Amino acid sequence: MKRKAIDKLIQWKSDSERKPLILRGARQVGKTWLMKEFGECEYDSFVYFNFDEEEELKSIFEKNKNPYRIVELLSLISGKKIVPEDTLIILDEIQECPEALNSLKYFREDAGEYHIVTAGSLLGTLLAAPKSYPVGQVNLLDIFPMTFDEYLAATDISLCSYYNDIRKDQEIEGIFHNRLTDAYKNYLIIGGMPECVASWIKYGDPERLSKIQHELIEIYENDFSKHNGKVNSGRILMVFRSIASQLAKPNEKFMYGAVREGGRARDFEEAIEWLVSAGILNRVYNVSKAEHPLSAFDKLDHFKLFMFDTGLLKTMAGVDNSAILLKSHYQFKGPLTENYVLQQLRGCLSVQPRYYSGRNGEIDFIIQNGTEIIPVEVKGGEDKKAGSLKKYIAANNPESAVRFSMRGYRHDGKITNIPLYLAGKLMELI
Repeated sequence: MKRKAIDKLIQWKSDSERKPLILRGARQVGKTWLMKEFGECEYDSFVYFNFDEEEELKSIFEKNKNPYRIVELLSLISGKKIVPEDTLIILDEIQECPEALNSLKYFREDAGEYHIVTAGSLLGTLLAAPKSYPVGQVNLLDIFPMTFDEYLAATDISLCSYYNDIRKDQEIEGIFHNRLTDAYKNYLIIGGMPECVASWIKYGDPERLSKIQHELIEIYENDFSKHNGKVNSGRILMVFRSIASQLAKPNEKFMYGAVREGGRARDFEEAIEWLVSAGILNRVYNVSKAEHPLSAFDKLDHFKLFMFDTGLLKTMAGVDNSAILLKSHYQFKGPLTENYVLQQLRGCLSVQPRYYSGRNGEIDFIIQNGTEIIPVEVKGGEDKKAGSLKKYIAANNPESAVRFSMRGYRHDGKITNIPLYLAGKLMELI
């Protein structure tokens, strides 16, 4: 399966100011596969080391700080000569060996000719504490679940080719609109976890798919107690399990009291930070003003939390596949659709989306593009009313506005209606 992150890895390789690279992302999003595929395709050879599987590896980094001595020992263990520039060194599950993480600064300072990529589960929580890793001595790359276009590339090459060729103001023929809409509905069910996509391609079995999704959720819940550090694992679990019900509320704003009766920010804010840092939840802040720069107007006590993968959220909420495929309206359609849109936007925006609540209603997402502020409304069906969006336009006169829905690609005054399956192409189409 082709991942767009490969292109970013290639850019990293060719950068003369390259530093050791750390891949961040939730467990099972494909970090290990990406590193090995990168080593296989772009280098003469690669050596792979996993600190979770090979306990003895830790002693190399615990007893040595000289990067050349470390490379010599790794070469002996792998049975391969590690050649500068030509051999990729892969260190997986590096969170299990803090000394290895710390050694990256020595490679940066003294042995920059060696190409090193690393990854680990829940690394984001470790990197959130600056003392835990070599600040300024590494490059970081966030890895997310497969986006809709990556899913298309894996499941329907010809349809993906058509998708990739769609340009601004292009008319999308009905037959392709219908096929892409069907693919979008399938993606809501399958999601972007590589194991789920691979299983669907191989077996096309909904029961097998559902089993994998439930197992993945169980894996994350087990991780809460294993890698939580000083954060209360029970509270992490409570926040995680509350996400579907939080999003099912009319305004979707995260409420501490909905996690536990009488719950306060001080009870759960560390758990939330842990889940966000781990890449498992995506936080979207409310802004007091929809103006540039958005981050200056964040209301830090008003936010929504979404799952990092729509397929897993669908499973956690208990939405039946038949509702997604056959019903025009069903409970949880709105939150699931918003989660999907956010998942597509996260990797293609330099400033993460916010949302805005005003006297005239709520705008689902506010996007910053340069100095331009773009209001975005998300509709799970073909509803074209967009009342809140039209009131926002009348009050703020933005250069452009977007409505994601099941309708076709068209312009309606200042509003550009973009089909949900084109969410990942937002910046190309407005």
